[in-house]
Amino acid sequence: MSATTSRPAARREPLLAPSLLASDLANIQATAELLATAEADWLHFDVMDGRFVPNISFGLPILEALRPHARQPIDVHLMIARPQDYLSAFRDAGATHLTVHYEACPHLHRVVEQIKSLGCTAGVALNPATPASLLVDIAADLDLVLVMSVNPGFGGQQFIPHTLQKVAEVKELLLDAGSAALIEVDGGVSQANAAALVQAGADVLVAGSFVFKSGGGPVATLAGLRQTLREAAQEQAANN
Repeated sequence: MSATTSRPAARREPLLAPSLLASDLANIQATAELLATAEADWLHFDVMDGRFVPNISFGLPILEALRPHARQPIDVHLMIARPQDYLSAFRDAGATHLTVHYEACPHLHRVVEQIKSLGCTAGVALNPATPASLLVDIAADLDLVLVMSVNPGFGGQQFIPHTLQKVAEVKELLLDAGSAALIEVDGGVSQANAAALVQAGADVLVAGSFVFKSGGGPVATLAGLRQTLREAAQEQAANN
């Protein structure tokens, strides 16, 4: 490589996004304040409407209450029908990142442009049975692709192993499109699969039950996960 040839930028450290759905919902302010200095890069906020997914979670009033106490960006995952009707309201309530489902948006490009016009990061989520190839015509416009590693609707589910291959497929698709979109993985993420997901191409790891139901507490669990990822990165660099 000549002195005038630029080197590819080093890959950034993966981001950790604890999922508040698994936290103590009676004390969400305390949770946000606890995570303020933890190894948490984003706060993941799952919105479910009982229509697109068979469950109902929190919505706009909870996000509005959370926002003043959050120190990290709030990553809002809209598992709802007709998300385009609520994007502005969620932005106003405190969302930094807005992710909609491919399966819920027949006019996906229009919705992505709507999110961007609001000044938010535009993400698209794929259910486990939705192939990565369906994003080929929208990939260059995305800021984020969320790969569901469980079927959406409930926390605490088992990780679907095929997700590793799917993350690699999404990574290849984004590279082919010249897209700098981040790849996020949501569902069943734990110490057991986090390093493999990052190696496959994941940039953001959402973890709920693993973080909040662990005996050591969320701060220690996130610190342990961060250390595991750093050690895996060091080992991979040494082998290369």
